[in-house]
Amino acid sequence: MGARPAAGVVSELLAVAEEAALAAGTLLRERFEAGVERALRTKSTPTDLVSEADLASEEAIRAVLSARRPDDAVLGEEGGRQGDDDALLWVVDPLDGTLNFLQGIPAWCVSVAVRDAEGALAGAVLDPLRGELFCASRDGEARLGEAALSGSACTELARAIVGTGFAYDAAVRAAQGQVVARLLPRVGNLRRVGACALDLAWAAAGRLDAFYERGVQEWDVAAGELLCAQAGLVVERMPANDGGPAGILAAPEALADDLRALVG
Repeated sequence: MGARPAAGVVSELLAVAEEAALAAGTLLRERFEAGVERALRTKSTPTDLVSEADLASEEAIRAVLSARRPDDAVLGEEGGRQGDDDALLWVVDPLDGTLNFLQGIPAWCVSVAVRDAEGALAGAVLDPLRGELFCASRDGEARLGEAALSGSACTELARAIVGTGFAYDAAVRAAQGQVVARLLPRVGNLRRVGACALDLAWAAAGRLDAFYERGVQEWDVAAGELLCAQAGLVVERMPANDGGPAGILAAPEALADDLRALVG
């Protein structure tokens, strides 16, 4: 993916990520408020849905990237990968939380990130309904609007509000249920929102004390893990094990070891 971009270039990349997320978010909010969305097809399971809104949102993001960064590659959840292997790569989730969106549940987001060979350079997670734009760059801080984010200061797992998510595959969910049964008595409480990128943004903002999930895809976490890292959280990719596929964990340093021992 070439040489590491200069700081000024990273700022420009972040501005493009924000622009692309906002373009998609405006479209999605209009469609959500109209309340007429339907699923077009399923992917891995009957609950892994694709809607017209997913496709329209990704098209809007790709249009911005084509205009602003025509030489970069793009990996989108719906459109796959396009572009050269040695280019900067944009990783896009045009609508994280499709099922929530289709059900009228106001918990979904847009995630846009760009990375080089070392990882994420810049990323944005937009909650269009709340007008909240979470942004971060590798050489800067995590922000919500103009406010810097610093993650949770919780030091006791027994008091922590921990976010998680569940796989579409029923067999994987069964294993995840066993992890939840082990975890639930040890934490303050659990939350399951249904949009991984939004969960990670909320962890960066300290709304969730920690977050873990298995079965995530690159577009689910590309922007969110950068947000969490720049907000001062420990961020780890969890390898696949008997309890499920690979995943991600984000937590304050004081909680990371205990949480990993329970869910890793």
